[in-house]
Amino acid sequence: MVPLLLILLVPELLADQVCFNISDSDMNINTTTINITDSRLGGVTCMKDRFHCIFQCEFSNMTWFSGSSICFNARVTRIPERLTTFYSIEAYGNCSSYGCMEDAIVPLMESLNRKSSDKGELNELFFIRQSCRQLFSSNHRVKKTFINVERRIIHNIMETSNLMPGTSMIYNLKDLSLNVVNISETDLSPAGTDLIPIEAPQLLAENGSTVPEILLPVYALRDIPQEERIVGLVSYMQPSQFQFEQEVISSMVIRIELLNERRLHDLTTPVQMIFRVTAPRDMDNDSRFQCCYFDEHDWGWKSDGCETLDYRESNITCNCKHTTPFSVLLIKQPIAEAHWKILSYISYIGCGLSAFFTALSLLMYVFSRKHQMDYSFAIHASLSGALFLLNSTFLLTEWGSRVGLDWVCVFVAAVLHYSLLCCFTWMAIEALHLYLLLIKVFNTYYKHYLVKLSLVGWGIPGVIVTVSLGMKDFKQFYGVTQMTMTDTNQTNAICWITDDSFFYSLNLVYFIFIFVFNSGILVAVASRICKMKQVFRSTSKLGTETQGKTWKDSKRFSDSCKSGLTVLGLTCLMGTTWGLAFLGSGYVNYPVLYLFCILNSAQGFFIFIWVCQSARKQRRRDMEERMTSTPTSSGIKSD
Repeated sequence: MVPLLLILLVPELLADQVCFNISDSDMNINTTTINITDSRLGGVTCMKDRFHCIFQCEFSNMTWFSGSSICFNARVTRIPERLTTFYSIEAYGNCSSYGCMEDAIVPLMESLNRKSSDKGELNELFFIRQSCRQLFSSNHRVKKTFINVERRIIHNIMETSNLMPGTSMIYNLKDLSLNVVNISETDLSPAGTDLIPIEAPQLLAENGSTVPEILLPVYALRDIPQEERIVGLVSYMQPSQFQFEQEVISSMVIRIELLNERRLHDLTTPVQMIFRVTAPRDMDNDSRFQCCYFDEHDWGWKSDGCETLDYRESNITCNCKHTTPFSVLLIKQPIAEAHWKILSYISYIGCGLSAFFTALSLLMYVFSRKHQMDYSFAIHASLSGALFLLNSTFLLTEWGSRVGLDWVCVFVAAVLHYSLLCCFTWMAIEALHLYLLLIKVFNTYYKHYLVKLSLVGWGIPGVIVTVSLGMKDFKQFYGVTQMTMTDTNQTNAICWITDDSFFYSLNLVYFIFIFVFNSGILVAVASRICKMKQVFRSTSKLGTETQGKTWKDSKRFSDSCKSGLTVLGLTCLMGTTWGLAFLGSGYVNYPVLYLFCILNSAQGFFIFIWVCQSARKQRRRDMEERMTSTPTSSGIKSD
């Protein structure tokens, strides 16, 4: 029994063949489950059971030539949960395959981070990225590991270059080019010079026009001991590892590294870079170029500490006070600082007042509850609760971004999104309830009516946000979002949705669905009111014997119409203001932004007035019922 358990615990051991076929144009490698093609034109493609993979081999004492075709018997060791397979070919070498999945690729890249790592490991690292492009395009952990390992290998190359002062060496690889420069005292000696040029390497001769000019501050380099005054400049062919969101990188990405991972920061004389950019044909007036650096701690592009100077003949000058990866990004025009401050004051004061009035609405509902509950009042209170949660959470968005714990900002952003979806949902429930009141008026019975509405109003948004949070291994949708101001390089961080595609695809679709639904209710209610008016007009002509009954029905109809118009007015108002929010997203429209802030600031007050009116009507209805022997039976009933 024990040997059987041991067999179950060890990796699966099998036998297989590894076959090689080499021609002038490509090489094919085949096993039972894997097919690899290495083509001069198309690169390397590895497929394993319809999944992309990486295949590597190490052979000794083997000579390969065009026309070679040979198969080797191999012992196979498989690790199914990592889609990893090892082939042991006795007396010749070993091969291995790795499925393009996070648990297999991350350890594989980390294994390249060794003290002896050099150009070979760097080429292998880029080969891994090329083989698993789809994984690298979507998985943030894989990108972070790639950047860390790549930077460490670059520093290994810099440390082992053994350059004499005043000399340099360029390492041209397929995906990047590295220029290692040992700066001598002679290089820093010209009088009156604050900046010295350092040559950024070009990847290909035809790319020479896109390579930026780099000038480093002399005083900062003089503070570094001569034996450590080694600078590495990296030019990237493909900057995909630096794209964590939907950034539009419009220039070459340049990395500036100093020996022993030394960093230049808070420079009084900044690093100057002149980038070559090409404006896209569809560039609009709301977009502009901005100098940015890549933050390798927060894993995103930022602009603080970098100044974007004039844009002349496709050249943009960037002055930055530190050394990191740099590039020029095409960004949407942000909000100017003066407008940002005014809008911030309006938003915070308005949200505070709105939260105060919605809290009063909830208190009124709690203290005004009767044994005979008015379900309209309860639904109004639920909408007030959703608005209270939305406004209260909004007041915490900037605070949450400054807290050192990442989960705090994620939690604030998720609650803010949840409360926003709850507001939309309860708006739809208000419209539905109005439809049932005015279209299906008399003795409509729904079992557990409020419970069902509450499950919809609070449950559907909860499911959406929970699913979004559950996809954090694929992509983190909630977290710190940077807001940048036009007139300065200042950024303002808030906790919100980090992905624009997710923001529009979910929230906009959800809002449109609610808006269309409420519009349909509006049409149905308006049509119903017109028909009921015609009925009352014809009834009033039947004679005096029905005058009393007609008067009572007419009064009740008038009250219902007033309530309906109030509900529709507030619902349309709320729908309009959130519509303004979506209209103002993606570009700067100051009238829309100011109108949105002011109208949303008044929402809590309007809800409070609405609830006060509902409470007054409820008290008057209770008084009328006590004065009559038989209470009026109307509205929606529930057990």
